[in-house]
Amino acid sequence: MAQIMAGDIRKGVTFEYKSGVYTVTEFQHVKPGKGAAFVRCTLKNVVTGQVLSDETFNPTAKLETAQVETKKMTYS
Repeated sequence: MAQIMAGDIRKGVTFEYKSGVYTVTEFQHVKPGKGAAFVRCTLKNVVTGQVLSDETFNPTAKLETAQVETKKMTYS
């Protein structure tokens, strides 16, 4: 699988994290006046629906992207 830098995270990106597959629902690049920059995200587990709020990543951290296929379906 491909890897993505945490600094390249955008809304809708899906990746593997903490032995689960998560989609980014919100993100914010934070550059404090003192200290290193970081990325703050709200993540949603694709399988269980669990929400992880305020997860922080170093912008240079590498995350494993997940291959997700979406299909439009109709139920009758």
